[in-house]
Amino acid sequence: MSAAILTDVTKCIGCAECVNACKTANNQAIDIPRRWQQSDGLSAKNWTSILSTEDGHFIRKQCRHCLEPACAAACPVGALHKTPEGAVIYNSSICLGCRYCIMSCPYGIPRYDWQQPVPYVRKCILCYPRLQEGRQPACTEACPTGATIFGDRDELLKEAHLRLQQNPGKYILRVWGEREIGGSSVLYISDVDLSILSYNREFEEKAIPENAAPAMISVPFVFLGMGALMTGLHLFTLRKNRIEKEKRAGEGRANE
Repeated sequence: MSAAILTDVTKCIGCAECVNACKTANNQAIDIPRRWQQSDGLSAKNWTSILSTEDGHFIRKQCRHCLEPACAAACPVGALHKTPEGAVIYNSSICLGCRYCIMSCPYGIPRYDWQQPVPYVRKCILCYPRLQEGRQPACTEACPTGATIFGDRDELLKEAHLRLQQNPGKYILRVWGEREIGGSSVLYISDVDLSILSYNREFEEKAIPENAAPAMISVPFVFLGMGALMTGLHLFTLRKNRIEKEKRAGEGRANE
């Protein structure tokens, strides 16, 4: 089974039960918004949010768990990777904090946790520990209207197309996440355009290597820069130790 989520925008009432369930399941504290945060409700402590449109629609936003994630492709140490279960998860113990994943994500999902002594990247992990226990994500379990449901990706795609076929006048005849940017494990059907979910529309038709390219291009320069910095610090330390040693030797001769 490749775990996935299907969100039907026509069923969402904006109750935010999915948001509350996510925070509870992942032990997330109350968020303190910062000036530079994007106005989409996502942050290091909010892994899913509800966007509202001027015409009264509610659209859930979360990590899309891409089938070929650009964030994982851009990560130089493999801190992000796609699991066989479908979730794109994160290993903070090997993360460098370089934020290439943030640069490469076409949906603008990963956020940096500035409030921690050692900042890390944060995002939805599709409740991966729950998946390993054979349970569904907290968000889909909490949804009171069935607007967001959990299941196997292939089966959810069949369900999505069935709804489109049975109600052609109700929906835009498209399943978001089926093919864009290689496809994703979070799917949408809707009666309104969902380009609002894309952080950078230029990425929508690009292949994964192209999405990761801006971040990957900078990797060699960052590592060279870090190497130069560490070399400089090493030489500075050697010089400082040499001066201290000569000073102590001079004081010793003066006392004799």
